[in-house]
Amino acid sequence: MSFELLKHYMPRGIYGRAALILLLPVVFLQLVVTVIFAQRHFEGVTHQMSDTVLRELELVLNVTNAAPTALDGQREVQTQLGVLEIGTKPAEVAAAQNARAWYDYSGSVIMLRFAEQLDGFVAVDLVTGGEVKVFAQSRHGLVEIDFDRRRISAANPHQLFVYTIIFGFVMTAISTVYLRNQLRPIKRLARAAEAFGRGRHMPYTPSGAVEMRAAGNAFVDMRSRIERHIEQRTLMLSGVSHDLRTPLTRLRLGLAMLDDEDAEPLLRDVADMQGMLDEFLDFAKGAAEGESVDIDPFAMVETIVAEARRAGRDVTLMARDGVGRGTVQLREVAMRRAVDNLISNGVRYGARAEVSVMLSDKTLRIRVEDDGPGIPEAQREQAMRPFTRLDPSRNQNKGGGVGLGLAIAVDIARSHGGVLRLGVSERLGGLRADIVIAR
Repeated sequence: MSFELLKHYMPRGIYGRAALILLLPVVFLQLVVTVIFAQRHFEGVTHQMSDTVLRELELVLNVTNAAPTALDGQREVQTQLGVLEIGTKPAEVAAAQNARAWYDYSGSVIMLRFAEQLDGFVAVDLVTGGEVKVFAQSRHGLVEIDFDRRRISAANPHQLFVYTIIFGFVMTAISTVYLRNQLRPIKRLARAAEAFGRGRHMPYTPSGAVEMRAAGNAFVDMRSRIERHIEQRTLMLSGVSHDLRTPLTRLRLGLAMLDDEDAEPLLRDVADMQGMLDEFLDFAKGAAEGESVDIDPFAMVETIVAEARRAGRDVTLMARDGVGRGTVQLREVAMRRAVDNLISNGVRYGARAEVSVMLSDKTLRIRVEDDGPGIPEAQREQAMRPFTRLDPSRNQNKGGGVGLGLAIAVDIARSHGGVLRLGVSERLGGLRADIVIAR
């Protein structure tokens, strides 16, 4: 459960994850080294300097205790021990309190060392500008012993942290440059794969590390095999459909010589076969027809609806209110075929259809709704497969084709990096078909 929760806070991009993998060990190592060095070096140095000063403080207390009065003791210290730069004076009990800055690591070591080693120690004040005030009990009462802070602490302990931060930034910058060079081939491969998924052929040459080149070469080989497969499928279906047109034409000419009464059912069969061949050709062409160009989707759909209305179909284009404006990279011929197939299905299985376009910053959605019987949820995936025809009752004796209408729309939507979604129309009660494409 904790790992699942942690995933939400992890970077999603490869740059972020690689940087995290790189920086976490470096930062952790620097922290460990800094802490260990501070404990071993600064603490050791502080102990050595403290021990030296402690011996002098003991001498000061001995001289003070041997003097007849506290004032005489102060004079004796200044006379006999002036070279030590240590002075004493009587102190008030209220002033005798331990005090240090929160970041003063050596100060905590000094306090503990003095409390352990100095007889009569009361408190130490380490916050008074470059000076140390030690309060201790003598024979004449509480005395304050002052000396320079530099005698008991390293003068520049901050340099370690400054160097650590500076070199940390330098190493991070070098690592970032190296990391970017290593990740650039991965991003190029991702862009080429994304473009291929949208039906565009982007030039790509494998580069980078050995493993990255192997992955790139595998992608190039896979792309070549898929393109050859698509080309062979297109040529095969186009050839079969084209070759069948000749005998169909002969049949049509032969039937024209018969009586209308006898020829009518046969002509209908020929017309059905002609329609099937047209669907085969459309399926063979798929989404490979034309190049992607910037197209205004609303203007394109508006033209498709106008052509459908001229052909006698009851189709309505919903108002553009609230619809974003702009262009989208589309294969116009292929996308026209997909939308026209959805409209044809709508008016074939229902009485009328409505078309709407929604364009946002991220997606394009073209929706076709009808008032027909719809498709049950359990059969929607099956309905989008090629050569699949559902229950004949949905057909309503209007000619259901060969089951390629939705399959063509699915193929075209996928070639644009999108999907075809089927649902229930809330407005008309029939089928709702959405072509959704990421911009």
